[in-house]
Amino acid sequence: MLKLLSSTAASCPQAHAFATVPALRTKPSSSSPLFDALSQLTRLTARRSRTVTYRRFFCSDSSGDSGEDGSLAEVELKDAKADSEESDPKSSSAIVSTSPRPEDYLTVLALPLPHRPLFPGFYMPIYVKDPKLLAALQENRKRQAPYAGAFLLKDEPGIDSSGSETEKSVYDLKGKELFNRLHEVGTLAQITSIQGDQVVLIGHRRLRMTELVSEDPLTVKVDHIKDKPYDKDDDVIKATSFEVISTLRDVLKTSSLWRDHVQTYTQHIGDFSFPRLADFGAAISGGNKLQCQQVLEELDVYKRLKLTLELVKKEMEIRKIQESIAKAIEEKISGEQRRYLLNEQLKAIKKELGLETDDKTALSSKFRERIEQYKDKCPPHILQVIEEELTKLQLLEASSSEFNVTRNYLDWLTALPWGSYSDENFDVLRAQQILDEDHYGLTDVKERILEFIAVGKLRGTSQGKIICLSGPPGVGKTSIGRSIARALNRKFFRFSVGGLADVAEIKGHRRTYIGAMPGKMVQCLKNVGTANPLVLIDEIDKLGRGHAGDPASALLELLDPEQNANFLDHYLDVPIDLSKVLFVCTANVVENIPNPLLDRMEVIAIAGYITDEKMHIARDYLEKTTREACGIKPEQVEVTDAALLGLIENYCREAGVRNLQKQIEKIYRKIALKLVRQGALSESAVAGEVVETDNAKAENVDESSQKIAGSDMKVEAETVETSSHNQTAETAVEAVTIQTDDQSQSDVDLKDITEREKVQDNEAAKAVEKVLVDESNLADYVGKPVFHAERIYDQTPVGVVMGLAWTAMGGSTLYIETTQVEQGDGKGALHVTGQLGDVMKESAQIAHTVARSILLEKEPNSPFFANSKLHLHVPAGATPKDGPSAGCTMITSMLSLAMKKIVRKDLAMTGEVTLTGKILPIGGVKEKTIAARRSDVKTIIFPSANRRDFDELTPNVKEGLDVHFVADYSQIFNVAFSDEQNKEK
Repeated sequence: MLKLLSSTAASCPQAHAFATVPALRTKPSSSSPLFDALSQLTRLTARRSRTVTYRRFFCSDSSGDSGEDGSLAEVELKDAKADSEESDPKSSSAIVSTSPRPEDYLTVLALPLPHRPLFPGFYMPIYVKDPKLLAALQENRKRQAPYAGAFLLKDEPGIDSSGSETEKSVYDLKGKELFNRLHEVGTLAQITSIQGDQVVLIGHRRLRMTELVSEDPLTVKVDHIKDKPYDKDDDVIKATSFEVISTLRDVLKTSSLWRDHVQTYTQHIGDFSFPRLADFGAAISGGNKLQCQQVLEELDVYKRLKLTLELVKKEMEIRKIQESIAKAIEEKISGEQRRYLLNEQLKAIKKELGLETDDKTALSSKFRERIEQYKDKCPPHILQVIEEELTKLQLLEASSSEFNVTRNYLDWLTALPWGSYSDENFDVLRAQQILDEDHYGLTDVKERILEFIAVGKLRGTSQGKIICLSGPPGVGKTSIGRSIARALNRKFFRFSVGGLADVAEIKGHRRTYIGAMPGKMVQCLKNVGTANPLVLIDEIDKLGRGHAGDPASALLELLDPEQNANFLDHYLDVPIDLSKVLFVCTANVVENIPNPLLDRMEVIAIAGYITDEKMHIARDYLEKTTREACGIKPEQVEVTDAALLGLIENYCREAGVRNLQKQIEKIYRKIALKLVRQGALSESAVAGEVVETDNAKAENVDESSQKIAGSDMKVEAETVETSSHNQTAETAVEAVTIQTDDQSQSDVDLKDITEREKVQDNEAAKAVEKVLVDESNLADYVGKPVFHAERIYDQTPVGVVMGLAWTAMGGSTLYIETTQVEQGDGKGALHVTGQLGDVMKESAQIAHTVARSILLEKEPNSPFFANSKLHLHVPAGATPKDGPSAGCTMITSMLSLAMKKIVRKDLAMTGEVTLTGKILPIGGVKEKTIAARRSDVKTIIFPSANRRDFDELTPNVKEGLDVHFVADYSQIFNVAFSDEQNKEK
């Protein structure tokens, strides 16, 4: 039967399979038909291998007998000459003869096996991480005692025995704890090789642990156990063994994984007895480690064969299930897949025949390769459109215009990142750090982004949002978008819609037009390569409108969270999912954005910066960046705080910091020029000093040479005259000459070193000379101051009141002046100037009416307004002004003139007044507060409805301000015309 097994044999290494021992040719045994079949199988496999190296080795059977079971297998050497030339005894993994014999080892090192037990006659590589145990194994191998005990590790109760975790726990176990976790029955293993921490073992015979000898490394006493006696002619045992062989033969028919094991094992083992057949079947089966350990522990040969038969029968059932699964999968292969295989074969045939591939086939291959990476994520309707267009491309002539249209369409369609998303950062602390690194302040914006990240972290995914950043120019609206993208770990794309008047820029052109292209969003997705970028739409308040449509209306679909999940581009004509895109829009004036579009945005207002904030930004961000851009080192320049403060107050008074950055760049450019000029002068001066030094050195050398020459002549003359001294005199003369020469040369070198040190000191002094920019020389770098104090009056005169205004550049203060032009009965009138808009003109008329009613209440007998022609003027007449927040300031100015009272010092106000004297809320609270601080105003009057806006301001903006919130003009009157102020007058 084993002959039949061998005839169908192939290879069988499973994931747990073991290598077997080197090739042997054993003496045939004729004790039974089983052994005859095995001998035939051995001879058959030996003939298949033309060159086999044979060597005498010791292979002890688990039974311990030396009879038919073959404890010592005698083999002959074949091709001894070839053996000596080709085989390397050091690298051989054969079991070599050792002395003493394996059964003499009663105390061995214990090696834990985490996955499967080691059966006699099989190889097993293990990794030894314990350095002491590895050293002990190497030492035993050197002492010609290369044996150890291999014992399977028990599973820890309640813990899943996954591979990595089990190996980890094996390395952590030591001493008695490891001893208690090992199975009693194991295998005496010979150490065949040690490479680093990898030890290769081969099993010999069964062992049983009896007691612990030492803990580190773990050493145990063992008993060599033998199989129970059995009758080799027992019919039941024979039938069981033949059934094992028959089952193995059936498994080999369905799987090619075991054939190498059968062939190699028959080459390596001695007599193939019943116990070894049982061990062989269990070792190569797919049973778990406990089932294999049960086979190893079983000493009754019949029971062991039965256990092995159960394992191989189970393996046979698994093979049948595998076949049924494979058959079911093959039946599910669709016609499209078969057609794909046929097309691939057709391409291969064309390639072999040398047929050139046409352009259409090459294009189709390129488009298919592109979409392959997104095939699993791409929506089915998109794949359907692509397949239809590819089929259409194959039918079109390359010279037709429709071919180019289809090719371009496929090029765009396959270039988009369908379903490909970048991994987002949900670390709030890291995002906070990135935002703070790039921008100072902007608390509202940063807080909103951190909220977005926090929600995404809790949900496990993030959705797209539409955020609109509004504020004056230069406050960092555009640059914050790039920082947000970096904080979220998203790709960044920016496009400006300022002046955009063509809807096709947003929605794309129809494919029928010549030169048609997709819209900006499709171009964005192609450029960034992900479907969840951060898109910054700049200048959204400056959208144009022309004959090509209304772009603001086209943006509604793009920026509507309910619609952009199916955004339809005119060019692609397939829905695109933009629901994961984070849109950030920027605007200077929110009022210019159409209301339907504004309704879809979350507006975050960014006001201007106060002086303290500008100082921080200039020092920590702008100055550092500009210095690096100009190539200037920090130790070469110093810009004092006073210089920065003067630069901010006298040159850069706008709300943003863009002009401040320009002025700082101007300063550093001039400093760079100054440093380069100083360096050029220093180099020329150093060159002159070096020339003078070289000349002086040459003169010193000449003088020294002359002195030495004179000394030599003198000594030579003395030597001639004193010839009686002979060699003694000559020796003395040479010593004197050498001493003189060395002394002169050392004097010259000392002078040279001293002069060079002086030059180096001068260079160092010039190098560390620092350029200082302070308030006194600031004008040398940036010119004369541009701005002067907005505060014209230290104490406003009668009829003049300071108001607060909001502009697109931020907040500002302005004075409202009222004077009497003419007085006479019935001449009461009002004339306004200052390039006021219609709203402010109406506010002036309302203020005039309200002021008359208040004066009538305060001074009933005063005919001032009835008989006086008044002129109201708002300075800076070249600047257009309009808005509804100057009413209370105008009333106060008129009442100040009518009652001849000055208003409170350091007072500014804002608010619109109704005819009944009620104060209405206004906008731009932060900008107006910043403008008041810039003008050293200490007292501010706001409408009571704006208290919430003021409370939301940061503490550094509100610090030192006395703010009054009023609901009626009578409250303003009491604050503005305090008795203390007019008593001081």
